[in-house]
Amino acid sequence: MNKTILAGVIAASVALTACNEQKPAEPTQAEAPAVTLDSNVAKVSYGIGLNISSNFRQQNIELDKTAFEKGLADGFEGNEPALDQQSIMQAMQAFQQEQMEKQMSERKTAADENKTEGDKFLAENAKKDGVKTTDSGLQYKVVTEGKGKKPTADDTVVVHYRGTLLDGDEFDSSYSRNQPATFGVGAVIPGWTEALQLMPVGSKYELFIPADLAYGEGGAGAKIGPNETLVFEVELLEIVDPEAQNAPANEKPQ
Repeated sequence: MNKTILAGVIAASVALTACNEQKPAEPTQAEAPAVTLDSNVAKVSYGIGLNISSNFRQQNIELDKTAFEKGLADGFEGNEPALDQQSIMQAMQAFQQEQMEKQMSERKTAADENKTEGDKFLAENAKKDGVKTTDSGLQYKVVTEGKGKKPTADDTVVVHYRGTLLDGDEFDSSYSRNQPATFGVGAVIPGWTEALQLMPVGSKYELFIPADLAYGEGGAGAKIGPNETLVFEVELLEIVDPEAQNAPANEKPQ
């Protein structure tokens, strides 16, 4: 039996049961006994249920509550299963296929919506004062123009940055960590690689990066969806000296 599906099924029962306990009991039904979490076993049991159900809820999977609770009870009590393993496996496989198709459909819808929103934003943004658009489609605005050297694609740089979605939601920031980032100019998303080579050291630019120069249809992690247009504030602090970069640790700048 698929362990991922089975774990999800267990989670659904916990989540549905928890929701049901929040409703007032019918007059003809006895009140459910209060759950006490005094023992370590109870705490562990609650923690497992909470973690699994929380993850399962995020997948927006709907199950038959009555059938699910019967399966859970039969398993705990050692009752004769109401279905044979072949029937369960067939149902599980069909269920998993349905969920995959649902997720793919939802992701495609999100990708289409994000692209439409991004294209509209970039078209309007290109008309604003100070915004420049390169041949690739990258847009940038100079906040502060430095007087230092411009890096090449082979250089390593030190930068401060803040990244947001079009709605202003921040997904990453070196400022929040109080620690600038160091990386190769050619080791980041294409929009960054292009923009950094336009910036003299000491510059601060605002970047507007279309999805095809960012993370594309794949997105990145839980915060950056498919075809997201990204906005960055980038401050180029320095180009790392290759000799200092390759020196023994005790000779590197502190």
